[in-house]
Amino acid sequence: MTNTSAQSPTSKSRPAGPGRPRNFDEATALEQALFVFWKKGYEATSLEDLTKAMGLSRSSFYAAFDSKQALFLRALEHYSRNGLRNLKDVAETSDGNPVEAMMQALSDPQGGSKGCMLVNCITELAPHDAEVAEIGRRHLEKIEEIFAQVLDPANPDAVRDRARAYSSLAIGTLALRKAGFSADRIADTLKQAQTILTA
Repeated sequence: MTNTSAQSPTSKSRPAGPGRPRNFDEATALEQALFVFWKKGYEATSLEDLTKAMGLSRSSFYAAFDSKQALFLRALEHYSRNGLRNLKDVAETSDGNPVEAMMQALSDPQGGSKGCMLVNCITELAPHDAEVAEIGRRHLEKIEEIFAQVLDPANPDAVRDRARAYSSLAIGTLALRKAGFSADRIADTLKQAQTILTA
């Protein structure tokens, strides 16, 4: 899944509250936390890792985010919002086939073995965490909606199954990435999937 969310502009700073740094910017802090969670995984990430990356004291951290779990969920929501916005941008600005462009963005063949933050969480944490599962489910449903709107803007519900097939195939290639398959192999897989779905 496209990981361009880290490149999105940050939101306006929230007013300083008790224990919160005067120049605290939540979007920036969430991006910094995401990087740590993405690199180390939820369980291996310590509070010290997070406060150091985010430039917050422990008291400021707790005042702003309450707990490591609460921060993690907000970081996932942030990642989802940015990822969906970027996917819409891909669909709207594509010079060629917008569906193909979206599948490329989701699979990100050149992205290496790190994978997609949300897909990683869905496979690793969602079976044991209902809140993570809910964020993941909503995210995947939104991706399907974007595909459906591109496939048939006048009647997206009529092509929802096809939209789900496209999104599932694109996201499924992330397993190939994590397994170390080459970008060319993934691109060939996407091309073959396009052929099957448009036959």
